[in-house]
Amino acid sequence: MLQQLENLSAFIGNTPLISLRNTDTPLWAKLEYNNFSGSSKDRAGYSIIYNGIKSGRINQDTTIIASSSGNLAIAVASICKMLDLKFIPVIDPNINAAYENLLNLLAYKVVKITERDHTGGYLLTRIDTVNKMHATINNSFIADQYGDPNNYKGYYGLTNEILACPKPIDYIFVAVSSSGAITGISKSIKEKRPEIKIVGVDVEGSVIFNAPPVKRYISGIGASQVPPIIKNALIDDVVILSQTDIIKGCLELLNEQVIFAGASSGAVYLAAKNYFRDISYTTTPNSLLIFPDKGHSYLDTIYNKEWATQLANKLQSASIA
Repeated sequence: MLQQLENLSAFIGNTPLISLRNTDTPLWAKLEYNNFSGSSKDRAGYSIIYNGIKSGRINQDTTIIASSSGNLAIAVASICKMLDLKFIPVIDPNINAAYENLLNLLAYKVVKITERDHTGGYLLTRIDTVNKMHATINNSFIADQYGDPNNYKGYYGLTNEILACPKPIDYIFVAVSSSGAITGISKSIKEKRPEIKIVGVDVEGSVIFNAPPVKRYISGIGASQVPPIIKNALIDDVVILSQTDIIKGCLELLNEQVIFAGASSGAVYLAAKNYFRDISYTTTPNSLLIFPDKGHSYLDTIYNKEWATQLANKLQSASIA
């Protein structure tokens, strides 16, 4: 299996790096949606499964289980399909319909929970379900994007790709969820360029940076628990956006840069554009933005005017209440 997996590594990483146009400060974008299954989570999924096989915890008869809101599940499902391994993702109602349909094609079985946890989200219920399944399924392995250090180690390869930017990078903006990307990037980049500032981008209602929990309707960014692996991250600053700001960021990214990307990309774009308006600097900073995935799976949500209007009304009603 390792040889099959190593053959796949040629299609993960070395994603395009482009210069964005007409911004107040230079912004460079890493188009991670050009990875094998369409997102940056290919790096994490590959690393977790590879090391699981190498350590002997995964063999040909192992059932892989994972809690995921989308991209990690797609990445692991694609890898497991290639290796003829059984994979069961545990998803929730916030998953995009396109991802759910694809998982039903790729995975051995899909488990969809519907009960919210005490924070108003689904993450803790998903994790609890995964742990119960792991306890009852013989020879099972949890592809744990929240606690397995092989998640963030999968992003170490991004460092050399980032340092290959034509201009020296001063800031890196990364959206947070399971926090593998920001942990891996920050740990590895600061070993070579400790002066580079790492800015995490999160959404209101996420508890990652100790904010109070609020019901969230956009998948792919934020979390209902503090991911254990984030304790290894080296983060210099944090930007918290509202859910409606994320929609705004996605639409601006599409209209201004002709980049059709997902929620995390829109969030990072809006955060980076606005970040330096309130910060004085003597030398114009160069920033690199991580764009994790495409926008196709958000056509029914973020890019749907009716859905966006309904979300705005829900959030307004909640704030009034």
